Amino acid sequence: MAELDIIKQMPHSLQAEQALLGAIIIDQSNFLKTETLRPEHFYIESHRVIYSAVKDLFAKSRSIDFITLIEAIKENSGITDFDVAKYIKTICDVAAENTNVTEYVRIIQEKSTLRDLINASRDISDMAFSGNGDVRAVVDYAEQTIFNVADDRYRTGLTHISETLKENYNYYQYLAAHPGEDLGVRTGFRDLDNIFVGLGEGDLVLIGARPGVGKTSFALNIALSMGKIYPKKEIAVFSLEMSKQQLVHRLISCEALIDNYTVRKATFTDEQWGEVAMACSTLSATGIYIDDTSDISITEIKSKIRRLKNVGMIVIDYLQLMQSETHKDNRVLEVADITRALKLLAKEMKIPVLLCSQLSRPPKGAKEKRPVLSDLRDSGAIEQDADIVMMLFREDYDTGDSNNSVPSDQQIIECIVGKNRHGQTGTVKFAWHGHYFKFVPIESKYE
Repeated sequence: MAELDIIKQMPHSLQAEQALLGAIIIDQSNFLKTETLRPEHFYIESHRVIYSAVKDLFAKSRSIDFITLIEAIKENSGITDFDVAKYIKTICDVAAENTNVTEYVRIIQEKSTLRDLINASRDISDMAFSGNGDVRAVVDYAEQTIFNVADDRYRTGLTHISETLKENYNYYQYLAAHPGEDLGVRTGFRDLDNIFVGLGEGDLVLIGARPGVGKTSFALNIALSMGKIYPKKEIAVFSLEMSKQQLVHRLISCEALIDNYTVRKATFTDEQWGEVAMACSTLSATGIYIDDTSDISITEIKSKIRRLKNVGMIVIDYLQLMQSETHKDNRVLEVADITRALKLLAKEMKIPVLLCSQLSRPPKGAKEKRPVLSDLRDSGAIEQDADIVMMLFREDYDTGDSNNSVPSDQQIIECIVGKNRHGQTGTVKFAWHGHYFKFVPIESKYE
């Protein structure tokens, strides 16, 4: 291995690096085409120093030419042991007949990515050979390290509005020719879809409720509806509280319309056995995947999601049980890290992330029991990072009305849309059939 390492040279293009720097020095307007480039993308150390000096001059609104660049390099004192002026003249000569700046940037970045992959593989190899720590942690580290390399590769620069306008106009034309496909990712509940115009790509959607109101069941109802509407899409459900068997009990009960007690006891009639078989067939045709790891981290969620091929939505139940890799002693900062990471995950994957969260109980003696955004537990960052916040309210639960608290009775649950980054808010009412864990929409108007 040692001999191979000596023979092999890290990927780089000396000519592309020299030509790019020379093109910038000859015509400083070329620097504007390198907005996605960073000094560390260059392989040659002296080129990193030269490009850093160019960036420094540009940031200070000073002209970039032969003289100012030499002075800037000397001030930074990053290059020694060679004639700065002579070398800069050399790279300008290289660029005299080659000014394809955009192509040079692409080559330099791709070579940098290859070097990052080599370094990452070495780090992963060293960590694996050391044998220290949990194997799962090593695998998560490996996947996250490789992902970070890929993520850095696809950074984008500024785009003129005319390009985005063209994309939007083409999108409008497509919708005009395909009516009914304008609702993003549909929840299966028409009134909610009308408020949101569907769940958008990159949306962090929060379902908040006080304990026992039904946030897990509501999230499962949405996942099941989406699984039926989009059978080719994969829906990843991460349950930190309940086992996968418990969740499947609820899904079967909801789909077969058999009370959960009967499902758990398996005391089915002959007719119900047929209904259970039909429900299992329907559920099997969906792309629902369930993970019931109780101490899962954001890194582990990312690594598991990347193993799926066509993810349509992620459901996480629930926020307060999640742990961050940082800020262990400060829960507010910890929750802020988690919600920010989940928002970035949604944006990166271009799918909605459905996150359940507990709400604080109303103060004793409060006249208004309906939840508000300030009831979100642990951190204001939850409200800040979420694109959509839905809060479930069941009046008999919060008022202590014992006359309407039998699980098998139909109850009214309000879904209060307290935040919608894409437009209107409002309230949608559902009939809650607790014995089936099923939400049935009630005709209502939204604001």
